[in-house]
Amino acid sequence: MHLPDYIISIKDFLLKQGIPNQVDAVVILGSGLGDFGNEIEDQLAIPYSKIPGFPQSTVAGHSGSLIFGKVKERTTLAFSGRFHFYEGYTFQKTVLPVHIAHTLNAEKLLISNAAGGINLDFRVGDLMVIEDIITQNIDLKASSSSKKWQLNLYPIADKVQEIASQAGVTTKRGTYLYVKGPNYETPAEIKAFRMLGGDAVGMSTAPELIEASKLGIKSAAVSLITNAAAGVTDQKLDHAEVKEAAEMKKREFADLVKGLVEEL
Repeated sequence: MHLPDYIISIKDFLLKQGIPNQVDAVVILGSGLGDFGNEIEDQLAIPYSKIPGFPQSTVAGHSGSLIFGKVKERTTLAFSGRFHFYEGYTFQKTVLPVHIAHTLNAEKLLISNAAGGINLDFRVGDLMVIEDIITQNIDLKASSSSKKWQLNLYPIADKVQEIASQAGVTTKRGTYLYVKGPNYETPAEIKAFRMLGGDAVGMSTAPELIEASKLGIKSAAVSLITNAAAGVTDQKLDHAEVKEAAEMKKREFADLVKGLVEEL
C-alpha cells in the first residue's frame, strides 16, 4: 500500500533519533490518558513540534509528545495526543499514528479514547473493550487502498477481556459509535444512537481501526467512559469530566495496557 510521502520523512527523522526500524507495539493515548507515558521505561520523549511535517494536537488532555521506550521489555511507541477531524485535519492525517505503526513494522496497535456512555448500564470510569463500530456511513477513506476489507473486532475483544481478567481489571464490552464533532450530541441523537446499537460515543478511534484493518495491523481499542452522554442524566457535558475519570482509572488502565503490550 502506498503511504503519504511525509510518513517516510517522519520515519527517517525518528530513526535518526534512535527509534528502531521495528517496534513491538504502538499505543495511541486518548484524552486524559497520557499519564500512561510515565509507565514507559528508558524513555525517549519527542514533542510533536520537533518532528518535521508532524501535525499538532490542540485538545485539552493531549500533551502532544511521542514517547518511545520499553513496556514489559517490549519496545513501545506511544502517541500522547491524537489528531481529530474536527480540529481541521483530513482523515488521512488523523490516521498518521497507524501509518507510523505500519512503517515501523509494529506487531500490534493499541488504541484508547475517552467516550460518552450511551448504554444505560455503563457508569463513569468503566473501561469498554470495543467489539464493533458504527460510522453512520461517514466516508472515512484515508488510504489509497482499493482492496476489499472487513473489520472484525470480536475475536480480539475476547482476547483483550481475557488479558484484562488476568490483570485483575474489570471491563465491559460494546459498540463504539463515531461522530465527527466537535459539538456534543443532543439527547435526541443519543436516543437514536442507542436504538442503532451504540454503547458509547466519541470523536476518534473509528478511522484508526479502519485504517489498521486495511493495513493488516493487529489492533485493539478500549474506551474509558468519562461521562454519561446527553440525555442519560441531567448533568451538563463538560470536558473536565475526562480528566476526573482518567485520574480515577489511571492505574487500572495502565495495568491493562501493559498486559496487552505483553500478551496480545
